[in-house]
Amino acid sequence: METIGTLWLYLAFFGLVTVMLIIDFMGFKNNQGQEVKVKTAAYWSIAWVSVATLFGGALWLYLQQTAGVTVANTKVMEYFAGYLLEKSLAIDNVFVWLMIFASFAIPPALQRKLLLYGVLGAIVLRTIFIFIGAWFVQEFSWVLYIFGAFLVYTGFKFLKGQDEEESNIEDMAILKWLRKHMRITPQMHEDKFFVRQNGMLWATPLFLVLILVEASDVIFAVDSIPAIFAVTSDPFIVLTANLMAILGLRAMFFLLSGAASKMHYLPYGLGIILLFIGFKMLMLDVFHMPIWISLGFIVITLTITAWLSIRHSKKHNQTTL
Repeated sequence: METIGTLWLYLAFFGLVTVMLIIDFMGFKNNQGQEVKVKTAAYWSIAWVSVATLFGGALWLYLQQTAGVTVANTKVMEYFAGYLLEKSLAIDNVFVWLMIFASFAIPPALQRKLLLYGVLGAIVLRTIFIFIGAWFVQEFSWVLYIFGAFLVYTGFKFLKGQDEEESNIEDMAILKWLRKHMRITPQMHEDKFFVRQNGMLWATPLFLVLILVEASDVIFAVDSIPAIFAVTSDPFIVLTANLMAILGLRAMFFLLSGAASKMHYLPYGLGIILLFIGFKMLMLDVFHMPIWISLGFIVITLTITAWLSIRHSKKHNQTTL
């Protein structure tokens, strides 16, 4: 499989990710126990997007010198298309986290800790899934058609609406299994995941929430990773775009937590994007779509979705007043 990734590029990228995680962790440690304000979340979101953009610029400069302008333009457009796609799909993951936290009545101060561990786990799991996916694509090229068909199916599910899906957290199979096989305390114990009572180790509800957060990311990775392979088959681009999007998930969560009810048309926008990406995968042998068309389609769809959601929210507020 053709890739621009070299050992030094991977080391440089993971070095950047490590530095950003340390900065995020120190920021969490210094403000532990405090609720994250929307203004603070907005600043952090801008910072994460800026880092992702600067990385794309640095990648272009490197490729322009080592591989030429044509390769640099193509790969960097693939990176930004993949980043935007992963960022948009991650919004749905944020809404699931909101539902999980609401079901367990997790206070905002503890949400910070859960999301920090959740992002760390997502980085590790996504990295593993991406390399496994890249190996499958390289060894069995027909797997792309399976990815495409799955994305078309998922896109139709988004367009159909997810109101009929099971939304009761207590009915989730993984939660039932954990409650059956683990000793779990009925109440929270501050920010502890485990406590010792009567000489025995008990898990707290906070640990259950952490498992659900990680499990939700695994479920959403099943959608997002095949989708980005439709944008590019270069594992380095897939990895960097994916992880850059994940790094800003915590800030995005607190930024969107108050706006979840206002994103009325988001599922439909995501459904259209997944349908587009899925059909693009299925048509690989018939038509090779230029990357700028994919990037433009994602941007236009998200812009229209946001505009319609804002209009719907304003109209709804006027009606209820």
